[in-house]
Amino acid sequence: MTRASTTVRLAVLVFVGQVVAAALLLVGLGAYSRWQVESDADAAVELLRDGLLEVYARDGLQGLVATVAVRSPRAREPHAIMLVADRDFRPIVGRLSRWPRQVGLQARITAATIYDPRTGRTEAARLRATRLPDGAHLLTGIVTEGNERVLKIVAGGSLAALLVASLLALLTAWASARMFVRVLSEPVAVLIAARHGDFSHRVTVDNGRDAFAVLGLEINAALDELSTAMEELRLATDALAHDLKSPITRLRAALDRVQSAASVEPFDPPLARAAAARAEDEGARLLAMVETALSISRAEAGIGREAFVPVDSAAVLADLVEIYGPLAEDAGRGIVAAIVDAPPLAGQRDLLARAVSNLVDNSLKYGAGTITIAQSVLDSVLTITVADEGQGIAADERAIALRKFGRLDPSRTSSGVGLGLSLVAAVARLHGGEFALGDAEPGLRASLHLPLE
Repeated sequence: MTRASTTVRLAVLVFVGQVVAAALLLVGLGAYSRWQVESDADAAVELLRDGLLEVYARDGLQGLVATVAVRSPRAREPHAIMLVADRDFRPIVGRLSRWPRQVGLQARITAATIYDPRTGRTEAARLRATRLPDGAHLLTGIVTEGNERVLKIVAGGSLAALLVASLLALLTAWASARMFVRVLSEPVAVLIAARHGDFSHRVTVDNGRDAFAVLGLEINAALDELSTAMEELRLATDALAHDLKSPITRLRAALDRVQSAASVEPFDPPLARAAAARAEDEGARLLAMVETALSISRAEAGIGREAFVPVDSAAVLADLVEIYGPLAEDAGRGIVAAIVDAPPLAGQRDLLARAVSNLVDNSLKYGAGTITIAQSVLDSVLTITVADEGQGIAADERAIALRKFGRLDPSRTSSGVGLGLSLVAAVARLHGGEFALGDAEPGLRASLHLPLE
């Protein structure tokens, strides 16, 4: 569906909705007016009939004929219709010269058209016929010609009002469509600019929380995330180019030394083995860098969730304490475990162990003092913490440390490649959690917060 067709459909929907609403209102008003007029007329007919029947019950047919003869010509009852007829419907006395053909002996009020000899006009009326015990017939009714003219005027006015309402609905539909296009024009322009590589524009959002404001907020948030990702990609690409250049250069130099050692006369095996070992180390370092970057990309893409199984995190941490304990002792340091039992965590055991191993490796390389590996549970959130007693990382440098290929060594001469903490953060996100760096006072506290549900 194109934007134009959507706008047209919106305008048509607004127009049809308003016209239908106006039509229903006017039709309902007309129907209610007619019902009210007919109800009042029927009540008057019944009242007139009941009065004449009381006269008949008291004075008989002669008294009824006398009463009708007196009341029919009265000017104060110009709308009342009274007629007494014999058993063959021949008029005896009353306002009409003949019995109306539309009126039978049914016990209900009937709408009919009568001819009034006094006025010489045909008029609309509401009539009811009553058969008297002696065989005569009584006809009572009310002339509603005036009411019918009023109802016709109301119907004409309703039609005119409907036409005006249709014009207003058309104007409202056009204005709504224009407003719809105008409100969306800025988000569309921002997205077009982003498609062409310009991520600096943002949608202007007011203080409201309607659908358009939410759309603007979400577009801005998406562009913020995309801008950050593009900047991280640029920095990561630059850092990757720099970091790959060094091991590749060293690998090439080591291979050159291997070749040189192999061509020396006489052949020097120790020199060749040392050069080959150096080349192997550089190749392993390069392979580890590529594998770590690939693991981060897979984790950030959510690959691996389908292989989640219940993981005993306490057992994983206990194994790591056992593995790294001797290494810490060799470095003149120690490892302390503060691990509480926790419900099984849905995840990948290998990735979780690798993430915590990266934290322990960092503490061994860059930290000092005792390393503490702790686990706690609060509000269905599992927290795994690795802390040391070194100098830590300043608060304003933690974002750099978490960035891909982000290294706190400006000269980039240290052995790290800046992917360890990025991998930990990616593993945390893969498991639906988050990774944070804090101050252990002294030292660095690295915490994985993973939901158990």
